[in-house]
Amino acid sequence: MTEEHVQHEEEQVEEQQQPAPEDDRLLRLAADFENYKKRAARERQEYVQLANERLIAELLPILDDLERALAAAEEHQEAQLEEGVRLVHRSLAGLLERHGVKPIETDGKFDPHVHEALLAQPSEAEEGSVIDVVQKGYKLGERVVRPARVVVAAPPAPEEAATPDA
Repeated sequence: MTEEHVQHEEEQVEEQQQPAPEDDRLLRLAADFENYKKRAARERQEYVQLANERLIAELLPILDDLERALAAAEEHQEAQLEEGVRLVHRSLAGLLERHGVKPIETDGKFDPHVHEALLAQPSEAEEGSVIDVVQKGYKLGERVVRPARVVVAAPPAPEEAATPDA
């Protein structure tokens, strides 16, 4: 074989290894389409979650009302009313739980990401800890639908020094 013949064969091998411009364009187009499909599916999932969030936000006041009715019914010993309200409360709470709604924990330190402080009250408890829950908070997945409204412990009030009466 001559040197020209070897060089010609090497050029042919290189041309076969390099994709044609049309093939490269088609590969890029296919990749772009795959990215579009993934993005569209992700956006669709976000729309569904947003719609669920709105529904759940409307259902939460009902759950609050039922909890208040249960508390009032316990004081008046009206067993049938209490049993019926408990059944409705259990059903609604179960429905929300099946759809990914979970109550926000309120034990321990105040967390501004999930708690809303309504009041800071002097207390013997550790400063910055939650001492009372005014309204439960809820999450849908990892997203806060409604923050827990809480009372936070403030440092105890300083004792006033007794002033002598002159």
